[in-house]
Amino acid sequence: MVETETIRAFYEAFRMLKAEEMVSYYHPDVVFEDPAFGQLKGERAKNMWRMLCESQKGKNFEVTYSNIRMVDGEGHAVWHAKYVFSRTNRPVHNRIKSRIIFKDGLIIKHTDHFNLHRWARQALGLKGKLLGWTMTFKSGLQKQTNKLLDKYIAGKQWT
Repeated sequence: MVETETIRAFYEAFRMLKAEEMVSYYHPDVVFEDPAFGQLKGERAKNMWRMLCESQKGKNFEVTYSNIRMVDGEGHAVWHAKYVFSRTNRPVHNRIKSRIIFKDGLIIKHTDHFNLHRWARQALGLKGKLLGWTMTFKSGLQKQTNKLLDKYIAGKQWT
C-alpha cells in the first residue's frame, strides 16, 4: 500500500472506530505523540487508539480528514474530531495536524499537533480558558490521560 493510501485507510478506520484496523498500520516500534498523552511507544500507542475507539462507540463522535500528502518522505494529514467531552458534557471540535513517518511500509512515528489551549477552552470552559495554556495544565492532563490508559490496559486481556 502506498503511504498516502495507508494514511487514508488509518483515518477511515478511525472514522469508523475500527481500532484493530488502525493499529494494523502501526510498526511494532511505533512512537506516537500528542499534547494530551505525551509520547507513547509500541503497544501502549496502539492501546491508546483502542481505548479512544471503545470510549466513543455509540456516541455522537465524528472524524473527518483531508489534505493527505507526502512531502520529503513524511506523511501529512489534517483531521477534525467532533465529540462531547464526557467529564463536562461540553462539545469539542478539535483540529489536528498529523506528521507521519514510515518504516517497512508501516507507520513508525506519528505526531499529532493541536492547540491545547483551544481544546481546553472547549472541553473545560472557564477553567480551560484560564489554565489551558500552561505547562502545569499540560503535564496534569498527560498524567490523567495516561492513568486512564493504564486502567484500560489493566482491564483488558489480549491474546
